[in-house]
Amino acid sequence: MDRMALAKTAGEAVARIAYLSSHVVLSIQPALAIDSEFSKHLHTYSTRLPDLGEKAPEIVALRHNVDPLLSAFQPLRDGKFVSVTTSSSVLLPSVPHLYKLAQYPIVIHVSLHASPNPDYSDITAIRQSGFVFLQSETLQEAQDLALTAHALAIQSGKGVIHFFDPANSRDDSPIEPVKADLFRDVLGLDTTILPSPDNSTSLYVDDGRRATMVEENALASGRSPNEGLTTKDTTSGAVLEKASNGGGSSVGSSVRESSADSRPTVSSATSIESSSTRPITSDDVYELLETIWSKINRATGRSYRTFEYTGPENAESALFIFGSTGLFVDELGAAKSSDEFAKCGLVTARLYRPWNGLHLAESLPTSVRRIAVLEQIRRKTTKWGPLLLDVLTSLRTRPSASGSIMVVGHQLGYIEPATVHQALRGIFQNLSLATPYQNLEVGSRDGPLQPSDQYGLTQPKVESAYMKILDQVFGERLYIANRLDAANAGLSATIAASPEYGFGSLLARKDHRSRFIGDVKTAAATHDFATDVPRSWLSRWALSAEDDTVVNTIAPDVISRLSNDGSKLASTLLESKSLFFKESQWLIGSDAWAYDLGNSGVHHVLASGANVNMLIIDSQPWSEWGAADAARRKKDIGLYAMNFGNAYVASVAVYSSYTQVLEAMIEADRFKGPSVVLAYLPYNKEDDSPLTVLQETKKAVDLGYWPLYRWNPENEENGEPNFSLDSERIKQELEEFLKRDNHLTQLMNRHPKFAANLSESYGTEVRALQKRKAKDAYDAMLESLYGAPMTILFASDNGNAESLAKRLRNRGKARGLKTMVMAMDDYPLEDLPTEENVILITSTAGQGEFPQNGRTFWDAVKDTTELDLSQTRYAVFALGDSHYWPRKEDKHYYNKPGKDLDARIAFLGGQKLADVGLGDDQDPDSYQTGYGEWEPKLWQALGVDKVEGLPEEPPPITNEDIKIQSNFLRGTIAEGLNDTSTGAISASDQQLTKFHGTYMQDDRDLRDDRKAQGLEPAYAFMIRCRLNGGVASPSQWLQMDSISSSYGNETMKLTTRQTFQFHGVVKSKLKLAMRGINKALMTTIAACGDVNRNIMVSPLPTKSAFHRDVHHISAKISDHLLPSTTAYHEIWLKDNDSDEKQTKVAGDAVVDNEPLYGPTYLPRKFKITIAVPPHNDTDVYAHDIGLVAIKDTDGKRLEGFNVLVGGGMGVTHNNKKTYPRTGSMLGYFPASQIHVVCEKIMLVQRDHGDRKNRKHARLKYTIDDMGVDVFRSKVEELLEAKFEDPKPFEFRSNIDTFGWQKDEFGMNHFLMFIENGRVEDTAEFPMKTGLREIAKVHKGDFRLTPNQHLCLSGVPNDDLDMIKGMLKKYKLDNLHFSGLRLSSSACVAFPTCGLAMAESERYLPELITKLEGCLEENGLRQDSIVMRMTGCPNGCARPWLAEVAFVGKAYGAYNMYLGGGYHGQRLNKLYRSSIMEEEILDIMKPLLKRYALERQEGERFGDFVIRIGMIKPTKEGKDFHEDVAEEESDAE
Repeated sequence: MDRMALAKTAGEAVARIAYLSSHVVLSIQPALAIDSEFSKHLHTYSTRLPDLGEKAPEIVALRHNVDPLLSAFQPLRDGKFVSVTTSSSVLLPSVPHLYKLAQYPIVIHVSLHASPNPDYSDITAIRQSGFVFLQSETLQEAQDLALTAHALAIQSGKGVIHFFDPANSRDDSPIEPVKADLFRDVLGLDTTILPSPDNSTSLYVDDGRRATMVEENALASGRSPNEGLTTKDTTSGAVLEKASNGGGSSVGSSVRESSADSRPTVSSATSIESSSTRPITSDDVYELLETIWSKINRATGRSYRTFEYTGPENAESALFIFGSTGLFVDELGAAKSSDEFAKCGLVTARLYRPWNGLHLAESLPTSVRRIAVLEQIRRKTTKWGPLLLDVLTSLRTRPSASGSIMVVGHQLGYIEPATVHQALRGIFQNLSLATPYQNLEVGSRDGPLQPSDQYGLTQPKVESAYMKILDQVFGERLYIANRLDAANAGLSATIAASPEYGFGSLLARKDHRSRFIGDVKTAAATHDFATDVPRSWLSRWALSAEDDTVVNTIAPDVISRLSNDGSKLASTLLESKSLFFKESQWLIGSDAWAYDLGNSGVHHVLASGANVNMLIIDSQPWSEWGAADAARRKKDIGLYAMNFGNAYVASVAVYSSYTQVLEAMIEADRFKGPSVVLAYLPYNKEDDSPLTVLQETKKAVDLGYWPLYRWNPENEENGEPNFSLDSERIKQELEEFLKRDNHLTQLMNRHPKFAANLSESYGTEVRALQKRKAKDAYDAMLESLYGAPMTILFASDNGNAESLAKRLRNRGKARGLKTMVMAMDDYPLEDLPTEENVILITSTAGQGEFPQNGRTFWDAVKDTTELDLSQTRYAVFALGDSHYWPRKEDKHYYNKPGKDLDARIAFLGGQKLADVGLGDDQDPDSYQTGYGEWEPKLWQALGVDKVEGLPEEPPPITNEDIKIQSNFLRGTIAEGLNDTSTGAISASDQQLTKFHGTYMQDDRDLRDDRKAQGLEPAYAFMIRCRLNGGVASPSQWLQMDSISSSYGNETMKLTTRQTFQFHGVVKSKLKLAMRGINKALMTTIAACGDVNRNIMVSPLPTKSAFHRDVHHISAKISDHLLPSTTAYHEIWLKDNDSDEKQTKVAGDAVVDNEPLYGPTYLPRKFKITIAVPPHNDTDVYAHDIGLVAIKDTDGKRLEGFNVLVGGGMGVTHNNKKTYPRTGSMLGYFPASQIHVVCEKIMLVQRDHGDRKNRKHARLKYTIDDMGVDVFRSKVEELLEAKFEDPKPFEFRSNIDTFGWQKDEFGMNHFLMFIENGRVEDTAEFPMKTGLREIAKVHKGDFRLTPNQHLCLSGVPNDDLDMIKGMLKKYKLDNLHFSGLRLSSSACVAFPTCGLAMAESERYLPELITKLEGCLEENGLRQDSIVMRMTGCPNGCARPWLAEVAFVGKAYGAYNMYLGGGYHGQRLNKLYRSSIMEEEILDIMKPLLKRYALERQEGERFGDFVIRIGMIKPTKEGKDFHEDVAEEESDAE
C-alpha cells in the first residue's frame, strides 16, 4: 500500500481505503460507461492485488437508478465487509434499506452531489436512520475519516456513512497513502475475524437484528475495573481491545455480536459465566472513535475530535457551518483586525450522528456568546433547520462566561469567491443585532446555471435500437409520453421519465384528444374556412376518429387540406396536427422499473386497464453473479403482468429475433388494453459494441434466461392459445422445466432461503451428475478387468489430441491395462488423488491456451492447493506448433498447456512416469514424431514395454473410406435426421452432408455456457445453395427470404461463392429447408464436398447480351459436372411414406450412377469461375479452373476462353508445405467445347490428385508435382485436341462497380453495397425487409456478386423511379462509404464456423471504422484499397490476393499480409505475425499516410508497399513463404 501513488482527490483517497478494507465494493455510477468520483480509481486498483497480500475485493458496478443498495444485503449476510461509493442522490430513495443496513458493518462513502452548491439535506433527511455519520472536509481528512469509518464499522458492527463535498478539497496538495502498519493497526487486521453469516431473509420488515456487544464483568474475572481486557467472541469472531477510561468504566472489554439473536458468549478470561450482551450505544461509538483517532494521532500527529473548533480561545462569536467550508476557512484566516469577524471561531462536526451535545459544549471557548449556524440545505421542510435545533438543544443549558448563548440560524446558499467577505460581514452584522433575523438567506439558493446533472437520465447508445424500431413501425403515429428529450418545464428528467409521470401524461393526452375531437366537430359545422373543402374532410375524420385504420389513412389528407386552406381556424387546428392520427402511445422504461422501491407506476398502468403500451428495456447480462444475488428482488414484470389477466405481454430481443420484435410491437399496439413489451438488450457498459450485445443476447436466449414469448389474452376468444413461445431452441427444455415446476415451486415455498440455490444451480448440478455417472460407469466396467489402471484425460479442439488419447487407450488395453478415456472437463477432479496412473494429453489453442474441453479442468487444477497427488503417477503429452508464434517473445506459447500442466501436477506431488512429451507440427510426421519417442518411455515406466503378440492396429478411417462406404453419399444421414435425442449427426455423416450442401456447426458464442449448464453444443446446420452464376429471380429471392426467416436465423449470407447461405437451421428443420430451396427450382447438391461446386460468373450489368452468353456456358458446365447420385433426392425430397425410387426436380430425371466421379468422387473440392475482362470480380486466378471470357471480333458476343488451372487459397498456418497459388495458363479453347475441357481437367485431378494427404490434395499441388506442361499434355490427351495460344486480355480491378448502370438494351442495373454479404434487418437498417418489398415488384433479376454484394438487374425505365424510391426508403441506395470499406470482404468465422480462430465478418467493419479517420485526414477516403479478413487460413474470402489482408491466428490475433495485386493477379506475403488491433492500427495509420504522400500517379497500394521495400513480391505459390518480412525463429 505504501508504494501506491499520491492521492490527488478526495474520491481517489476514499476509493483506495474502500478497496483495501472491503470484500465487496458497490460502485454506484451515473451509468455503467460513466465513471463516478470513485469508480475510475477502483478500476485502476483492481488491476493489482492489495499490498497487504489479501485477495482483491469484488467491485460491482451498479447504475444509480436500480435500487443499488439491495446488492449490499447478500454479501453482508454472507459475513463479508461491504463498502459503497456513491453520490448523495441515492440516499433518499434508499431510506427503507438504510434502517436495516445500519445494523451491519457497512460503510457508505458519499460524495455530495457535484455542484458549486451541494445540498446537505440529503444527509439531514436520513440522520435518524441509525447510521453513524462522519464528515470530512480536506483531502487528508477524507482519507483519515474513510479509514476511521471502516475501522468503526468493523469494530462496532454498525453501518457508517462518510460524507464529503469534493469541492472543498479540490485545491489541496496530493497526499501520501496510509502506511501499511497504521492501516493494520487501525482496522485490527491481525485480530479481526470475519463475522458469522446471517440467515435473515427479509429486506424491509424489521427482523430484530441489532448491532450488539458482548460485555464482560471485570470484577467477576478478577481484574480491576480500570484494566483493559482482550476477549474473543466465538460467535462473531471480532476482537476489540478497549482503551481504559480515565473515569473508571466498569466495562472492561467488549466485542460486537453480528447475529440477530444476541446469544451470550463465554469469556476467555474466566470460567465464570460473567458476560452479557447489549446493543451498541452512542457512548460505545464515542469511545471506539477515541481509540481509533488516538492511534492515528500517535502515528501521524493528526488529531480529530467529535466537533472541531478553530479560532481564538477568547472568541465571543462563532460560525457553526454544516456545508461547504472551504471559502470561509480561507477568508477567516486572512481576516484583518478591523473586520467584524476578526475574532470569530469556526465549528464543524466530524461526527454528525450520533450527536453528542456535551462534546459540542466542551469544544467551545467559554467566552462564546453568539453562534451563527449556517445550514446548506436547499430542500427545507421545516421552519427551523435540523442542525439549528441540534445546536439549540445542546447549548440551551450550558452557562457561558457572561450568560447564555444566542444561536442564530442562517440558510447557506451559493457564494461567489469574490463575495465571501461581504457575506461574512452580513452574517456578523445580523448576529450583532439585539434581535437578529432568523433563517436569513446567505448567498444564492440555486447557484449558477450548471451543465446537465451527471446523475440525470440519458438513453444509452445501445438502447437506441428499440427506439428506431418504434419509429420505423409507427412513424408519425408514435407518441412517447416520457421521452427523455421532451421539454417538461420545472421537472427533472428523473421525474419526467418515471412510469407514474408518463402514465399521468398519457391520461392527460387522451383527454386532450377528446377535446380536440370536439373542436374538430365544431369546426366542421362552421364557415370560417377559406373554402368548403376542409369541412367535408373534417366531417369524415370526426366520424371515424376512434377507428385506427380509417383515421390514420385519411389524416394526411386532412392535414394537407388544412395546410392549403390558410385560414386562421385551419392554422389553429394544425397546431395539434399530431392528434389527427390515432396515436400509438408508449411509455419507455428500463429494468429499474422492476425493483421494489418507488416504481408503482407499472402497477398503476396494469391495474387501470388503460390502453397504454410499455416498452421496458432490460439491460442486465446473463451472469452467475446476477443469478446468485437473490436479495435484489427484481420482479419478473412479464409474469407480474400476465397474472393481471388483462394485459398483452411479450418478451423480445432485437439481437435474437428482429422479426419477433416487430410482431410484438404491432400486436401490442393493436391490443385494446395495457401492453408490456419486455425488450432485452444486455450490456456491461452503455457503449458496448453490438458484437458484445449480440453474444450476451444469444447466451441468455439459448439458455432460457430470457425466453422469447408473446401472451395475448384476446387469442382465447378466437380459439387460439394465449401463450406463444418464440425461442425455438429451448422449447423442449422449457417443457421439461414446466413439468417439474410444480415440485420446485412447492419446495421453494417451504424453504424460501433455498429458492435461489434451487433455481440457479440446476445446470451446475446436472453437469456434476453427468461427470459422476460417466466416471462411475467406467469404474464399474474396469472392475471386471485385470491389470494396472490407466486413466487418460484429453483436451482437444481439432480432434488430434482426442484421437491420440483413444489410440493410447486401445494400445494400453492390448498390453493388459485397465484404461479409461475422458475429456478433462468431463472428469470429476476430486477423484484425481485416487488414481494410480494418469495420462494427460492436450493440444494448444489460441495464445498458448487450453482447448475448450480442458479449460475448466485446468482452472481448477491451477487454483487448488488441496489436491494431494503424492500417490498418483502421471505423464503429459502436448501437441503444438513450434513455428505458430514466430516472434521470440511469443515462443513460450509453444505447447504451453502441456508444459504448465506437467509443472502443476508435479507441484501437487505427482510422480512422473516420463518427461513431458512435445509433439510438433513442424516435424516430418507432425506431432507423431514426438509421440513416437514418448510412448515407449510410458510403456517402460508402466512395466508393459515387453508384451508380445500385440495385435495389429486397424488404420484410421479416412475421408476416402467414408466416401467409398457411403453407397454414393447416403451413409446413415436419413437415420441421423430421425434421431431426436441429439441435435447432431454422426462424424462420418458430417463429411457426407457436405456433398448435399450442408455443414453441421455449433454456435461458438454459446459453447462454454451450454457446457456449464450440462447441455450439448447448440448444433445447427449451414445450408449453401448451388446458384449458377449467382443469378436468382425475384420469386426465388422471396423464397430464400422466407426460408431464412422460417428455418434459419433470420439472416441470409451472400457468399464469396456467389450464392445464398443460411445459418442456424436446426436438425428438425433441415429437411424442410432443403425442400423449400428445391421448391424454388434451386438445389444445394454439390454446393460443398469433394465435387465441382457452384460456378461463378462476373455480374456484368453493362453487357447483357455478353452476360447471357457467358451465363449459358456456365450453366452448361455446371449441369455437365453435376453428381448423378439419387441419394440427395431420396434423403431430402422423397416423401417418407412413398415407395418411389426416384424423384424429379425441375424436370431432370436422376439415376444412381457416377460416370464422372466414381464412388470416391474427387480427392478434394473443385472450383470453377469465369471472369470477363476488364473485370476480375470473380478472382479468376484463385480457383482450380479459371476461365477468362474472350469476345468475338465485333466485341459483342462470346467466342471462347483462356483457361487457367491450379489456383487455390487453402493454407495451414506455419506449414510451408501448404500455400496459396494463382492459376497457370493452359491456353485458349472455343466456347462450344469448354464444358468438355473442364471435365477432362477434373478427370486428371480425379486420377492423379493426392488421396492420402488432404492438405496436399488440391489441384494446385497436383500441377506443381507434375509440372504445368505435363499436366497440359494429360488434359490434351483426354481431349484429343490441343490448346491454342492464349488470347490477349487485360484486367483493371477485382472489385465491384457500384451504382446505377445502363446496358446496351437500355435496361438499368443497380449494384448495391451489402457489407460482407450479410442480409438482415436491424433497427438502423431494415435491409432484408427492403429487398423483400423490392422483390415483390421487380421484373428483372437479382445477381449476387463474388464480392458479396448484390446487383438489382434489368430495371426498365418505366419502373426506374419506383425502384429508386424504394431503394431510398430502405437506405439501400447508400453508397457513401469509404473506398476501403467498399473494397473489403470477410468470411463468416465466429460464431458458426468450426474452423475459425478469430473474428472476421463481425470485426472487419469495426476495424475499418477505426481506420477511416486516418483515410479522411490523408485524402484517401475515395481510394479503393482491397482489404480482406478471414477467421482462419482456409481462405474463403480469398485473402491471399488482397492488397492488405488479416488472417486469424487466435482470438483477437491476426497475421498481416501485404502486397497483393489490385487486379487479383498477385499473391501477398506475410508482413507481421500474430498481431492484435493496437499493433494493426499502429502499422496501418502511418502506412496510409505514407501512401498518400509518396505514391506515384495511378499506383495501387499493393504495388506501393512492394516499391518502397516493405514487402517482397510473391512470384508464385511456392514462393509464398520465402522472403517474408518477419522471419520465423526456431528458438523456443
